[in-house]
Amino acid sequence: MVVYNPNDATLQRDPYPTYEALRNEQPVYHNPDLDFYALSRHADVAAVWRDSQGVYSSDHGVTLEQWSPDARRSMSFLAMDPPDHTAVRGLISRAFTPGRIHRLEPRIRELARTYATTAIEQGSFDFITGFAARVPVDVISELIGVPAADRPMLLRLSQQIIQRDDLTGRLTAGVRQANLELHTYYRQLITERRRQPQDDLATALLEAELDGRRLQDADVAATLMLLGVAGNETTIKLIGTAWRLAWTHPDLREQIWTGRIPVRAWAEETLRFEGPSQYTMRRTTRSLTLHGVTIPQDARVLLVIAAANRDDRAFPDADRYDPRRDTSQTLAFGLGPHFCLGASLARLEAAVVLEELVSAVEVNYDIDPAGVRWAGSPSIRGLVTLPTTVKPRGRRAADPTH
Repeated sequence: MVVYNPNDATLQRDPYPTYEALRNEQPVYHNPDLDFYALSRHADVAAVWRDSQGVYSSDHGVTLEQWSPDARRSMSFLAMDPPDHTAVRGLISRAFTPGRIHRLEPRIRELARTYATTAIEQGSFDFITGFAARVPVDVISELIGVPAADRPMLLRLSQQIIQRDDLTGRLTAGVRQANLELHTYYRQLITERRRQPQDDLATALLEAELDGRRLQDADVAATLMLLGVAGNETTIKLIGTAWRLAWTHPDLREQIWTGRIPVRAWAEETLRFEGPSQYTMRRTTRSLTLHGVTIPQDARVLLVIAAANRDDRAFPDADRYDPRRDTSQTLAFGLGPHFCLGASLARLEAAVVLEELVSAVEVNYDIDPAGVRWAGSPSIRGLVTLPTTVKPRGRRAADPTH
C-alpha cells in the first residue's frame, strides 16, 4: 500500500520510489489523515494546469502549510483565479520583461566567474554555501534593488523559510517570524521607491500600468517575496543538483566538459529528472471522478510535479538521467496561464553558472557523500551542503554551450 506524506523527512532523500508507486498504483491518491488528494501522472497534472473550466482553483494557495482562503494576501497572483490572476499577472509581466532578464546575462557571468575563482582557490569548499547560493542571491537582489549590505539578511531569512528540520505540516513560529521580517522589509523598500524611484524591478512593478490599472503595494510586496524566497532557493537547488548528478554520472560529465552535451541541456534534464519543485496545489470547485476515484468539491489536490516529470508515459525510460533527451514536455515550471514568470531567469542563471564552472574546473572534481545534506522542505527539494573538491583547468575551455 502506498503511503505519501510530503512532510516525511525521509522522503526528501529519495522520493522517487514513492512517486513511481503513486503513478502506477494510485494515480489519484487520497491521504485521509492530511486531508488531500494527489495526482502524479504527467497527463493528469498537465490537464489541471490547462483547466479552462474553473474546475480547479488556486484561491487557497499552493502549499499545505499555507492553505487558507486568505492565501492571496501573502501569495498575490499565485492564489488567484481569472480574471484577477490574468490582470495582476499581466501587470507583473509588464515589469518582468524578457528584455530585462536578457540584459542580466553579462552580470550573471561576471558574478559566476568571481565566485568560482574564490572557491577554486580554496580547492575544497561547500558547493552550496560557498558558491551556488551566492550568484542567485546577488542576481535577484540587484534585479529587485536590494542593497548589498542587506543581502546576507535576506538569504538567512529565505533559508529559514525553506530549509527546516522540523516538518510538522504547519508553519512554525520561526518561519512565521521570518515571513513577517521579509514582508516588512519589502514594504519598506516599496515606500522608498515611491519616494525615490530607481532603475530596478521594485520601481518597475510600482509603475507598471495596464488598462489604467496598477498593482497594489501588497501585490508588489508578495511578488518581491516570491522572487526573493522561492525563486532564489529553487535556482540554488537546481545548480547544486546538477553538480551532484554530473558527479554521479561520470560518462555524461565527460561529454559535458568536452562540449558534446550542451550545458543548457544538462540544466534542462536536471530540471526534469530532479527538479526542485515537488508539488503545487489546487482546490476543486465541484466533485469529479478521475481513474475511478471521486474527488469531492472543495478538496485539496496536490499536483506532484516531480512525479509527473518521471512518468514513462511522457518521457521514455524516465528514470534514466540523459541530458540528450527531449525535455520539452517538462512540467518543472508549470504550464499555461500559471507558467512560472521566473522560468527564463532561473534557466539563464543555471546555464551561465554551470557554463562558467565547466570552463574553470577540471572534469574530475570530487564530492564527499558523507557531508551531503538535504533541505527540510516538503515542497522544494535540494541540497543545503555539498562538500566539493576541485582543480582549476589549465586554460579556459572553449564555449561549453555548443
